[in-house]
Amino acid sequence: MAKICPVTKKGSQMGGRYSNRIRATKFNPGGMLRKQPNLQKKRIFVPELNKHITLTLSTTAIKTINKNGAYATLKKAGLI
Repeated sequence: MAKICPVTKKGSQMGGRYSNRIRATKFNPGGMLRKQPNLQKKRIFVPELNKHITLTLSTTAIKTINKNGAYATLKKAGLI
């Protein structure tokens, strides 16, 4: 299973590590670090369809569903 949110299309990003000890010399020995999105497995009830849907969503998508409603958000994302 890919680590991508189907609603917000959030995936992993590359970010740099920087040691506080090395900060004065302006040298970055830490290299790059892959950062994963905060994905949660959620069971959502869609009253328009009268059924439950289980999805792996980012926390931003969960907040969007709470604000705009499950049916409208999932329809806009192309999941239903």
